[in-house]
Amino acid sequence: MAKKVAIVLASGFADWEYALIAGVGGPFYGLEVAFFAPQAGTFRSQGGLTVEVEKGVAELADWRPEVLVVVGGTLWETERAPDISALLNEQFQRGATLAGICGGTLALARAGLLNGRAHTSNAAEFLTRHVEGYTGQRHFATSAAAVVDDRVITAPGSAPVSFTTAVFRAAGLDEETLRPFSAMLAAEHTVGETARA
Repeated sequence: MAKKVAIVLASGFADWEYALIAGVGGPFYGLEVAFFAPQAGTFRSQGGLTVEVEKGVAELADWRPEVLVVVGGTLWETERAPDISALLNEQFQRGATLAGICGGTLALARAGLLNGRAHTSNAAEFLTRHVEGYTGQRHFATSAAAVVDDRVITAPGSAPVSFTTAVFRAAGLDEETLRPFSAMLAAEHTVGETARA
């Protein structure tokens, strides 16, 4: 049976932060990937893509994903940010791995999930500035790549490849699959300069 990965999008979501999970995880690695929103409906991405998300996060209780991914976007930095703390804690308690990238880490922090475990984000100040109850500063790791601790995955918005790799690992993909995936997406950085024709 395919492992399930739920991707939570909110208005103004960051286009690049979920793309590899959805675009590679389902078609190439056999994961069952589905999209959810705090409230089902039509909204736009940060890059201007209009999407219709048919499922609200309340449906996650029945869908029971192995991994729940909260995609970033500037909405999470505002007073209009949806409160999904109870949902995140429920999913964690039932055994799901939770993953947040960029602004998505703010949702994890608001749920209290970063106070006692190693984590990263765009910066330590990003969390302290936007999350009133955040007390996990001593567990913050300044990292260019995703950080994983006790079924919680966090990453800065600039790390979609290591974030995707950690999500895939949590969904049960083996290292034989993950190594070439990471290497393929990192290959362009080994060239140095941009190739010229």
